[in-house]
Amino acid sequence: MTYLILSNIVVWLGIGGYISYLAIVQKRLEQKVRQLELRVNE
Repeated sequence: MTYLILSNIVVWLGIGGYISYLAIVQKRLEQKVRQLELRVNE
């Protein structure tokens, strides 16, 4: 039973880490799009 709980915690930590990674990548892409929009409007 202990292994099941530990493995469940590890899986959820992995999912949380992956979602955090996707959020970081999304922010970087938004910044790049804003910079490109500013360059186009100049």
